[in-house]
Amino acid sequence: MLYCHSPQLNAWWNISALHVQWKDSTGHDKARNETDVLEFILMGFSAHSSLEPLLFVIFTFIYMATLFGNFGIIALATADPHLQTPMYFFLRHLAFLNLCYTTAVVPKMLSNLISVKKTISYLLCMAQSYISAFMGAAECIILAVMALDRYVAVCHPLRYTVIMNRHVCVRIAAASWTLSFLVSVVPLKLSLPPLCGPYVINHIFCEVPVLLHMICSDTSLNELLMLLSGISTLMLPFILILVSYGHIIGAVIRIRTAGGRRKAFSTCSSHLTVVTIYYGTGMFMYMRPKSSYSPETDKFISVFYAVINPMLNPIIYSFRNNEVKESLMRAFGRNTLGKAL
Repeated sequence: MLYCHSPQLNAWWNISALHVQWKDSTGHDKARNETDVLEFILMGFSAHSSLEPLLFVIFTFIYMATLFGNFGIIALATADPHLQTPMYFFLRHLAFLNLCYTTAVVPKMLSNLISVKKTISYLLCMAQSYISAFMGAAECIILAVMALDRYVAVCHPLRYTVIMNRHVCVRIAAASWTLSFLVSVVPLKLSLPPLCGPYVINHIFCEVPVLLHMICSDTSLNELLMLLSGISTLMLPFILILVSYGHIIGAVIRIRTAGGRRKAFSTCSSHLTVVTIYYGTGMFMYMRPKSSYSPETDKFISVFYAVINPMLNPIIYSFRNNEVKESLMRAFGRNTLGKAL
């Protein structure tokens, strides 16, 4: 169970005790029950209160850049005929889940950075937990699907359009979202037991590893389920990515011309960069025992994969991908020409 004895927390607990209430249908106090709690104290960056105004400005900028970048990727990949390929079809799905993930987390985090009452409602906390689990699993699976797409493109270029036709891509995307839901939301719903007070979350948002510290009963089974979920949503897709890139590297080495090798690697470099960043932070957070929990370290890791990574993805795919650069030039070129006329 998570306890924190900082002066800031003691003060907030006294102030917020009136806000964490349990009522029965007649309005009288009743025994504390997880299903009746109204809100939690969400500490966020309160240990660094002097930095909160600066953090608010930084995270606001990051959130705006995330919205602009991911909406831009979706619009560009939808409107430009040159980007109507399987890779950009899945990239649109990646941009969409990035928007969902960061929007579930950042607005409330920004609100708490400038608020005296640093709380989060029970319903929003549960929503953040389910959305972060669902979108995290979806990102792992879609990144694996994109690696498989790159394998087919590099190793079987002549059959690429036949193997990865639109109907196949739609079915793969539907299967990816369905599988993500089944391995994240369903197990969480079935295994999450009642939570215990004090209802204090020493984190920046609600997610499964943090909620483990608020469970009343023994958490061994919950930790085992989280580990199994981590294996199915992190390790198995990661192994598929490694196998795909093993075949890609072998195929690239056999290409005789330096220009051909550069072109083959350029189609994979942006995806490989995103995979490295996301899987590194995700495995650290979800595939370790509760005993290794460190609030400040985990806040930094969570900021990276829930806030910064969704902003970096469109930047990486824009600056490390010639097709996106050319599409941007065509889009801005048409706009400039239209204004000139």
